[in-house]
Amino acid sequence: MQILTVATTPFTDQKPGTSGLRKRVPVFQQAHYLENFVQSIFDTISIPQGATLVLGGDGRYYNREAIQIILKMAAANGFARVLVGRDGILLTPAASCLIRKYRTHGGIILSASHNPGGPDGDFGIKYNGNNGGPATETVTEAIFAASKKISQYRIADTADIKLERTGDYEIGDMTVSVIDPVEAYAELMESLFDFAAIRSLLKNGFRIKFDAMHAVTGPYAQEILVNRLGALPDSVMNAVPLPDFGGGHPDPNLTYAHELVGILYGDDAPDFGAASDGDGDRNMILGRHFFVTPSDSLAVLAANAHLVPGYRQGLAGIARSMPTSAAADRVAKALGIPCYETPTGWKFFGNLMDAGKVTLCGEESFGTGSDHIREKDGLWAVLFWLNILAARKQPVDTILMEHWARFGRNVYSRHDYEDIPADAANGVMQLLHDSFATLQHAQFGHLQVKMCDDFSYTDPVDSSVSTGQGVRIIFTDGSRIVFRLSGTGTGGATLRIYLELFEPDVSKHHLDAQQLLASLIGIASQISELRRRTGREKPTVIT
Repeated sequence: MQILTVATTPFTDQKPGTSGLRKRVPVFQQAHYLENFVQSIFDTISIPQGATLVLGGDGRYYNREAIQIILKMAAANGFARVLVGRDGILLTPAASCLIRKYRTHGGIILSASHNPGGPDGDFGIKYNGNNGGPATETVTEAIFAASKKISQYRIADTADIKLERTGDYEIGDMTVSVIDPVEAYAELMESLFDFAAIRSLLKNGFRIKFDAMHAVTGPYAQEILVNRLGALPDSVMNAVPLPDFGGGHPDPNLTYAHELVGILYGDDAPDFGAASDGDGDRNMILGRHFFVTPSDSLAVLAANAHLVPGYRQGLAGIARSMPTSAAADRVAKALGIPCYETPTGWKFFGNLMDAGKVTLCGEESFGTGSDHIREKDGLWAVLFWLNILAARKQPVDTILMEHWARFGRNVYSRHDYEDIPADAANGVMQLLHDSFATLQHAQFGHLQVKMCDDFSYTDPVDSSVSTGQGVRIIFTDGSRIVFRLSGTGTGGATLRIYLELFEPDVSKHHLDAQQLLASLIGIASQISELRRRTGREKPTVIT
């Protein structure tokens, strides 16, 4: 095997975001672009002798080509072995599972998560450390620094590896193990949940519908839900992963998973519905004619964890991202355990889990997980819900109503304004920062502002400080509005507005969230000058 040392020059735009480096496919197809970033990873992580790497992705356009390049570069940079999913497929939570199970030197995951795919769609790459979680900010900053001064990369001059069949292949001194991408993950799920109880639930007429959105979760859902749990064959829809996700937007929310929503809100609806995203780490939960917000989902899982075998020993704590509602805080208080409020980004949860401080965690952006791995996990959340439904033998809406009756309802919604001009989005955020002094104690109808700030976080494990995590407007009654720019898109900017109030009155728990939040929605529009600055009359997505 010949090792080539290829001269290159830096690109200026390879700073990883919340979930790695994401760009349009044509950007990654530029000569040396992917190679530069991969070499920057390898130059940063100090590859020890005999090291193993996990590699795979969500099957989107350019996935296979990128895997062949990375395999050749891994061989040239001293890895002894690479575990790669058959056909290049690997669920992001499954990658974390493999890293932890085989104690590898981390992994490279190829995904742009919930972003659209195809030749003109998005592509992404991120490095996960040896704990199975996304690289820390210290590591991603080091990778970015390396990318700004790179002058050469190393790659093996060899034929492509056949990814279609499992088995071991050689690139020089490096072994490429093409593995079943589902098996280890499915076994982990079976160790956590009461598969016998779920099997009995499904056998006795409980109907489910899972939308894989033509993304990576399809083969996993087919194996676990249909083959192992006995769900009807048509329980999994859009199950075949496609490079362009069938032309859809693989984001499991009420707007983009509209086909599933139509089924669950239609005549003769199944009892339970769920969807997952492009790389399988997000989830949406539906009952018959009922939507469960991600914030409520986390709270319900925590309150019912004692019904699930893998969590009967109790929870060490709960963590939620700052924009997520305080519903989980109320459960944590009742259980007598801590609840941590972190910035958005799974790496913050990873620190807490590694330190044994939390067991369950979640983000309002349809991500939920636990310390079984170090990524959010869509199918895990679905199985957790099915386990609870099997144990309680009640429908989804009844479980939520009883939960709210006990803890009160944190009425919550997120309004997304997608693909707006970056200057306009930044202008809104600057206006809010400039308004802190005048907003303090300001009166809006019956609501008075108690405080406003830009959220910062001091990590209780390593004392690192993260600033600029989102503008918070908090009112004296506990209601709040949060403004935040998303870091997951590749075109324009996505401005997200989070709205929350607490409603203890059971007689109002059945009311629509948008109705209950109307006053906060009006205040948010007023103080942000959103319509004037962006030209948008309404959000792209409401959840």
